[in-house]
Amino acid sequence: MAQSDPPPVRPARFDSLQQQVFLNLWRTYDRLRMFEDELLGRFNLTPQQYNVLRLLQAHRTEGLQTLQLAGRLVSRAPDITRMVDKLEERGLVERLRRAENRRVVEVRITAEGSRLVQRIAGPLQECHTRQLGHMTAEDLERLSDLLGKARQPHEDDASHWRE
Repeated sequence: MAQSDPPPVRPARFDSLQQQVFLNLWRTYDRLRMFEDELLGRFNLTPQQYNVLRLLQAHRTEGLQTLQLAGRLVSRAPDITRMVDKLEERGLVERLRRAENRRVVEVRITAEGSRLVQRIAGPLQECHTRQLGHMTAEDLERLSDLLGKARQPHEDDASHWRE
């Protein structure tokens, strides 16, 4: 290259800073999700199915109505009924209909489902340590706050993620 030739122009990797951040989030999700998929796969569960069990475990005495359950999931589940069907077939959850309104379906975790959540708890904590244990508590708090701030205008007013 001659002394007077300008350096070659390198095309921008991203169209905008927003795109760069979004793609970084997506890539990070993909890298971290691998650990969780591997762990939950050993228990023949998807992350969403585990999320259902975890939520029901937290509400084991009263259960949750199907729509309440769908609204509390980490990620949207377009077919919560099918997901509950699969968990019910495995004996991990049960459906109850209220006598006063048979259309209301309440879902509760079974004893077998509770035992499974308890078996997963230790390995899941190890998984989270593998995923993010290299970061300081301060960094994790800051990251959590920033993610909440990014998500905030897109959350429904009734979302439990607004808290």
